[in-house]
Amino acid sequence: MTQALKGIQVLDFTHVLAGPIATNHLALQGADVIKVESAAGDTMRNYGGQAFADGLAPSFVSVNAGKRSIVLDLKRGDHLDIARRLVARADVVMENFRPGVMDRLGLGYDACRALRPDIVYCSVSGFGQAGPLKGHPAIDQIIQSMSGLMTLSGEAGSPSMRVGFPIVDTFTGLLAAFATTAALLERARTGQGQMVDVAMLDAALVMMVSVAGPCLAAGVRPRKQGNLGYSNSPTADTFPTASGEITLGVVRQDQFEKFCHAIERSDLPEDERFLDRHARQKNGAALRSELIATLARHTALEWELRLGRAGVAASAVREVHEALEHPQVAQRGLRRNVRLPDGQLTQVLGAGFTGRGHEAADSAPPPRLGEHTRQVLAELGCAPAEIEQLCA
Repeated sequence: MTQALKGIQVLDFTHVLAGPIATNHLALQGADVIKVESAAGDTMRNYGGQAFADGLAPSFVSVNAGKRSIVLDLKRGDHLDIARRLVARADVVMENFRPGVMDRLGLGYDACRALRPDIVYCSVSGFGQAGPLKGHPAIDQIIQSMSGLMTLSGEAGSPSMRVGFPIVDTFTGLLAAFATTAALLERARTGQGQMVDVAMLDAALVMMVSVAGPCLAAGVRPRKQGNLGYSNSPTADTFPTASGEITLGVVRQDQFEKFCHAIERSDLPEDERFLDRHARQKNGAALRSELIATLARHTALEWELRLGRAGVAASAVREVHEALEHPQVAQRGLRRNVRLPDGQLTQVLGAGFTGRGHEAADSAPPPRLGEHTRQVLAELGCAPAEIEQLCA
């Protein structure tokens, strides 16, 4: 089936994570992504210790499957000319260098627009293309610190702690892919391209709208509350069981009554300490003690099954590998097979949604460094002798 971005060509000057995540999502929608790399290659090719052959570390494979790789030295005049010729036939240019770097290379937005007037040019950086910090370097955990994200998790009084994966890079990549797709939609309507400026700090604050929004609108300052849910309900929390932990999502009165019936504690809604939501919040410690004693009768997985059948939101706490192996994930087709260049079969994640054209299917392999250089040069119309000279 036809994918939404089939026929769209993306010239990808990104590296490491936020940018490659963005172009990965464009590739998942059918875009032809040409990844421009130096002779050293994207740092992620060997990130965390290489586990696959040919410079294909798992972190690289996860966000670069299906792209094509071309090696260019943008400080060489003939290679820069090739980059400009690629820009002239591209629909999208995506880059995530510090502001000013692409301009100095002669591939900034104005230069690219001169080559392709309707180009969609997306720049991803730590702080954006304007502002007092625009030239400052940033990585994920720097933005977690600056945005306040590190102050949100943990128990009251605990030290600041980063989220356990590069969440800002991830959301920034998703936001850049969304913004680029929106710009392509506008171009289809108006015929005009544009510059899209995506900043990691902006993305982090937008991602935290559930706490940053009330803080902005009414001065409500968020506080650490451990595993207690956003609702502050004592039954929206994580509890120990006979084996493992379980997280409950019981907020409303009807949910509380249904939950108590499912755990055979119909006496709790009749207890004056737990009659309504306000009473339960006031007496949260007492309610927690009652629930810990009751939940100790079965394992987390047993409670998950029982409560799910009763229509109560609940889940055993799982490790990542256990979540990936869950039958629900298999049913959704989120895992996609990828055949590596050496023939080894592995898996990557899909787009995270379903619809026409998004059925799970085997993905094209991630590219070896420079694997498609000759192919792309030939598509540009370069003669064989010129290709050999450029690849020398």
